[in-house]
Amino acid sequence: MRSLAHLAFSALALAVATPRTPAATAPTPKRPNILLILVDDLKPTLGAYGDRTAITPNLDRLVGRGLRFDAAYCNQAVCASSRFTLLLGARSTTTGLYQFGRNFRATYPDAVTLPQFFMRHGYRAESMGKVFHIGHGTYGDDASWSLPAHKDLVIEYADPASTRDGSPTNEQALFTNLRRPPGSGPLPRGAAWESPDVPDDAYADARVATHAIARLQAAKAKPTEPFFLAVGFVRPHLPFSVPKKYWDLYDPAKLPMPARETAPEAVVPMAMKRGGEIDAFFPVPKPPVHPYPDEIKRKLIHGYYASTSYVDVQIGRVVAALDELKLADNTIIVLWGDHGWHLGDLGIWTKHTNFEQANRIPLVVIAPGVTRPGTSTGQLAETVDLYPTLAELAGLPAPTGPLRIDGTSLVSVLKNPAARVRDHAYHCFPRADLGRAIRTERYRLVEWKKPGAPADTAKIELYDYATDTIESRNIAAEQPEVVTQLRAILATHGEAKPAVAPKG
Repeated sequence: MRSLAHLAFSALALAVATPRTPAATAPTPKRPNILLILVDDLKPTLGAYGDRTAITPNLDRLVGRGLRFDAAYCNQAVCASSRFTLLLGARSTTTGLYQFGRNFRATYPDAVTLPQFFMRHGYRAESMGKVFHIGHGTYGDDASWSLPAHKDLVIEYADPASTRDGSPTNEQALFTNLRRPPGSGPLPRGAAWESPDVPDDAYADARVATHAIARLQAAKAKPTEPFFLAVGFVRPHLPFSVPKKYWDLYDPAKLPMPARETAPEAVVPMAMKRGGEIDAFFPVPKPPVHPYPDEIKRKLIHGYYASTSYVDVQIGRVVAALDELKLADNTIIVLWGDHGWHLGDLGIWTKHTNFEQANRIPLVVIAPGVTRPGTSTGQLAETVDLYPTLAELAGLPAPTGPLRIDGTSLVSVLKNPAARVRDHAYHCFPRADLGRAIRTERYRLVEWKKPGAPADTAKIELYDYATDTIESRNIAAEQPEVVTQLRAILATHGEAKPAVAPKG
C-alpha cells in the first residue's frame, strides 16, 4: 500500500500539472515532434524503476506511457562530457572531450549536433534550462538552436544563510563562468542543502517548466513546423535546494542508507575517489573524514530524494501541457538522466567513477505508433544511441557525421523489447590513466591505461553482478578467462583518443 505521503504528493502533482492556457485546435504536423527531457544527476531512483522510497508519480506515469530501458548507461559520468555524447552522438573516447573547459567547436568546427541535424531537416530546435553544460570554462553552442538558448541557474539559493556572507560561492562562480581577478582569494562554500518554505518558482526548474509550457503553446500555433524541444532540469544536482514541502514528503528515519561504505576488495586504487565536487558545500566534512557522520549522510540522501520529487512535479507540468495542447499523439518523448550518482555506496558521493551507480541511467522513450505503454527491455543501451534512434523515428536519413556517430539505432528494440542490437555498453572515466569499460548483462570490465600504451601495462577490474550487485570485490585475478574474453570485446572499439587541450 502506498504511504499517506505518496498519496498526498500524487494529489499535489495533479493539482499543479494543469497548464493555464487552453489548447487551440490545429492540424497535426506531418513529422513527429521531439520533446527531449534531460535531468541532471538523476539515477533510476524512480518508483517506476522499483525504488520503494522515491515519490515520483508524474515520472512513473510518464515511464508507463512507453518503453523503459533497464540497462541504459551514460558514456561518461560527468555533466559536460555526458551531454557532448548525447548531442554529438560520439563517445568521449572518439572526441577526446573528457574534461571541463573544452568547447567542441574549437576542435570540431563542422560537427553537426543532434538538434542541428533536425534543424537541417525543417525542425525548429529550442533549448531551455540545462542542455549543454555551461560552466567550468565550457559554453553552449548557438549553432545548435533556432533561437538563443533559454538559460537559468544551476547553483541557486533562496535562503541567505546558505551563502553565509551573501557573496558568490565557489560553485556559483564555476557554473556561471565568472572570471575572478588574478590573486583574489578563494570563494566561500555554499550550503549542500536548504529547505525554505517558498514557492516552486523560487528555483530554476519550475521557471524552466513554465518557459517550456509557453514554448509548447507557441509551437501549437505553428502546426506546419515540427519542433525539437530540449528541456533541461538541474535537480537533483547539488545543492539540494528545493521547497520545504518536498522535504516533508520523506521520513528521514526510513531513508535507505549505504549497504557498503568501503572500497571493493582488490580494487584498482585510481578507480576510487573520496570527496571531489561535494567538498564545495558545507557542512560536508572534507577528506580525510570517511565515512561522513550519519546525520550528514542521512541529510544528503534526504535532499537527493526531495530534489527528485521536486523535479518530478516540474516535468509533470510540462507533460500535462503537452497533453492539454493535444500534441502528445505526434510527439516523441525521451526522458534521459545524464549520469547516475553515488549516495555513499563504496564510500563515494556524486559521480565521476566507472562504478554502476555513477553510470546507470534512466532512459525512457515514448514513440506514438512504435512503442507500447508499460513495456520494458533489458537491452543494453548507451547515451550515444539516442542520436541515430531519434533520426530514424522521425523518418530522417541516418546521420553520418562529419564527426563519427558511435551510436546504434534502438528502433528495432522500441518495436520489440525482446530484440537485441548490442551485447554490451561502453563507457569511460579519466584519472591518471583512462579507465575504459564495457558492461555486459552480467559483468563490467574496466581497463586502466593511457591511450596508446601497450595492452600489458593495463590494470584490470572485473565485477560480476550476478553474484555481487554492490561491487564488493574485483575478481579480475580470479577469472582470467572472462577477462580475456571481455578485453577482446573492448579491443574492438580501438584505442581512445587522447584528451584534447582547452581551446576557445
